[in-house]
Amino acid sequence: MYAIIRTGGKQYRVAPGDVVKIEKLEVGEGAPQTVEFTDVLAVSGEPGTIARPAKAKVTAEVLDQGRHAKVLVFHLKRKKQYKKMQGHRQAFTEIRIQSIEADGARAAV
Repeated sequence: MYAIIRTGGKQYRVAPGDVVKIEKLEVGEGAPQTVEFTDVLAVSGEPGTIARPAKAKVTAEVLDQGRHAKVLVFHLKRKKQYKKMQGHRQAFTEIRIQSIEADGARAAV
């Protein structure tokens, strides 16, 4: 069983046991945190079938928070003596999918 969830303006295909890096979530420090995603777009219970559930949720455990590798942005206007370099590191939250519940059906690790 897998599900398509939406978080942080992006869509992810997840299955129980998957480890996914998503846009940063605000979670507290300390004991292992769990998060619930209720914005489930589609669920597939059997190979070859996909449906939009009436009621579904995906539960995940937060593993880590960090930042991706640096991406350099370089602007150049030739013959004008203009150069500008800027770096960006996107923050992420790494999660492990624990279970998917949709319309009474449940899949867990």
